[in-house]
Amino acid sequence: MRSSSLLLLSFLMGVRDVQGGSDFRVCAFNLQHFGDSKSKKSDVMETLTRIITRCDVCLLQEVRDSKGKALPQLLTQLNSNDSVHKYDAVASERLGRSESYQEQYVFVYRTDTVTVSGQYQYPDIRPGDVDAFSREPFVVRFKAPRTTIKEFVLIPQHTTPTNTTKELDALYDVLQDVRKMWKTENVILLGDFNADCGYLAKKNRKNVRLITEKSLVWLIEDKTDTTVRSSTSCAYDRIVVHGETFARAIVPLSAKPFNFQSEYELTEDQALEVSDHYPVEVLLKVDKSRVFNGATSLALTGTNQKTSQLKFFSWFVLSHLVLQVLAR
Repeated sequence: MRSSSLLLLSFLMGVRDVQGGSDFRVCAFNLQHFGDSKSKKSDVMETLTRIITRCDVCLLQEVRDSKGKALPQLLTQLNSNDSVHKYDAVASERLGRSESYQEQYVFVYRTDTVTVSGQYQYPDIRPGDVDAFSREPFVVRFKAPRTTIKEFVLIPQHTTPTNTTKELDALYDVLQDVRKMWKTENVILLGDFNADCGYLAKKNRKNVRLITEKSLVWLIEDKTDTTVRSSTSCAYDRIVVHGETFARAIVPLSAKPFNFQSEYELTEDQALEVSDHYPVEVLLKVDKSRVFNGATSLALTGTNQKTSQLKFFSWFVLSHLVLQVLAR
């Protein structure tokens, strides 16, 4: 009886952690030509909002907002549809070798769980390899007090399909630059790497330091499909974590694509209106003491506050009953 009660108590502690809001989610999403035209489609914007509000930090790629209206509209919609969290964004300059085709990297983040502590536009002037990237990484450092890692750096990259091998290898130089500049080992590289199918030949992988370096862990496996079209199956979108400390701060097996087509019961055509990529995501471990304290805080309002209080009260009552059994 005592052993089964202990098991129940252990289970309840696990439930408490989940109900206390223990997820901290980092996402990367290629929005496929996100700009003025796509922002005018209400159904698309609704789906984008549902996807992005799942994340504490979300890297957006292929943002082609030349008029500067689509991103503010997206932020307004995010803040209107989530009564618990507030969202802000930090964006790169418009990047690309051609004036007619340029993109921005955009990080959307919850202001109550994350703060930006640094940003850095990689200059891409490395001697012997000037202009290695079509879209140079826009590197951002975040503080996330709820996580066990506390602070981390995100290096984004949307590679050019015709130059994938070179750009992926050059990302290793960006990593070393960031480690030296910010004196940190806690780095994730993420984005649409085009790291599969016809864009990254198997014979070329031995020439990519981002793949061969043992301090880097690729969390999205080669066999994973990150594409929406049923006619394709490619692991284009990736998440790569650097360093043993950061690797231990990742929730095991949490890195995966988010199949919004299936989740939101969309047809393939409806999903393709949003993007031809699935977002990829990973969970960071959280500081359990902060999760517990947060369960009793008054940070939430309205229905969400009542829900949080009810969950905490339920956990308290159940755990109290178990403790009574143990005392017998």
